[in-house]
Amino acid sequence: MTHRHPYPPADLQEALSRNHTAAHLLGTMTRTTPAYTPIWEYLASVLADSQALINELAHLRTELTRVRRSRADLLAAAQATLTATRDGERDPLYYLRDEIAAQHSDTRGDGR
Repeated sequence: MTHRHPYPPADLQEALSRNHTAAHLLGTMTRTTPAYTPIWEYLASVLADSQALINELAHLRTELTRVRRSRADLLAAAQATLTATRDGERDPLYYLRDEIAAQHSDTRGDGR
């Protein structure tokens, strides 16, 4: 299943690279023009904030991927259950129970 985004995803590695370059330049500017130290310190804190936000975004992307997969697996199990019911299988809810149990074991770290 393809998910369309209203905007292209940011290249987080590129953003981190630019952040690192900016921090390096800022360090050079701090040493060469100490009169502006309060400004450089403020900019350094902004760069630190942006790095923290980039890290959080990477974590949230990973979590979103996991949740989407979980949702897709549950939907597939629901569809299998409906088909099994229509086909008169003896235990059509097996598919849902199995997927729910698998996802529950994943949240405890048991794996599949």
